Amino acid sequence: MNSVGQLFRLSTFGESHGTAIGGIVDGCPAGLSLDVKDIQKELDRRKPGQSSITTPRKESDTVQILSGLFEGKTTGAPISFLIPNEDQRTKDYSNLKEVYRPSHSDFTYDSKYGFRDFKGGGRSSARETANWVVAGAIAKLLLHSVNINAFVSSIGEEILMKPYEDLDFKQTENNLVRCPDEEVATRMITAIEQAKSEGDSLGGTITCVAQGVPAGWGEPIFDKLHARLGHAMLSINAVKGFEYGSGFCGAKMKGSEHNDIFSDGGKTTSNLSGGIQGGISNGMDIYFRVAFKPTATIMKEQSTINKKGETVKLQVEGRHDPCVVPRAVPIVEAMTAMVLADFYLLNKNAKI
Repeated sequence: MNSVGQLFRLSTFGESHGTAIGGIVDGCPAGLSLDVKDIQKELDRRKPGQSSITTPRKESDTVQILSGLFEGKTTGAPISFLIPNEDQRTKDYSNLKEVYRPSHSDFTYDSKYGFRDFKGGGRSSARETANWVVAGAIAKLLLHSVNINAFVSSIGEEILMKPYEDLDFKQTENNLVRCPDEEVATRMITAIEQAKSEGDSLGGTITCVAQGVPAGWGEPIFDKLHARLGHAMLSINAVKGFEYGSGFCGAKMKGSEHNDIFSDGGKTTSNLSGGIQGGISNGMDIYFRVAFKPTATIMKEQSTINKKGETVKLQVEGRHDPCVVPRAVPIVEAMTAMVLADFYLLNKNAKI
């Protein structure tokens, strides 16, 4: 599938080393004030080449809005956009034409289609996520009263132990790793730099908090709010896990410990439910964690197989992130915004 969402829907196209990537956002209501600068600001947070701990590929990721916008406002028509690719180096991938990279999509794409674009992974590349950030930026503007903040909560063995309530989200963009705690961020950066110097990679986790979501968003059976959030997060490249609220820790607790007790006004004294009960938002903060694996493409020599099934040695060339987690923060926010925008529109039809 190349589309996501029901009423607020994104369809995308393009490959990592093609002429351009882009997409169409359908279902955005008319009359929404939309400044392209708001979209570009989000893209600049995701783009490559922004620091010493990301891929050195240079892409301005300059978005071009082709339709659906008139005099600074959405028209209700599909919003189409284009992001040109500017820094392709296809020769860096010539040695991958007949070889499968370990833990990458090379083998599975070939198994499914019998053919694959080996230049940077083609359609499977995380370059595709720039399209998602565009749609997410539009969704954020639609969600007037909702604040969505994601941040890096761990890199390798370096973990941010503070609860999100004790953090200042304004500090997230103040360091290369996007962790709102300078002391922990410094250790995370050192860990990434060490892995990079060894030709290796690291994974980590991102925590996301959505505040201001009213009670009532979500569907009770197959389109539960947390299920849709999980689907969105697990669609992001390199994601291996998703948990919301108490997550797996909740499995160790008793019901008397885990239940969120109501206080006056409908709020709860605790929020182990993560702002979602019965698949529907309850008005409390929605929070979750997303786990990212170490970048599959590393500089170390590895053993693998070629298209004939023969064991060969592989030394990868090209430009790759030693850790994808810092650049994934705006992607997590974008996917969260798209899911919430979809439920915002769906909920308008839920009752008279």
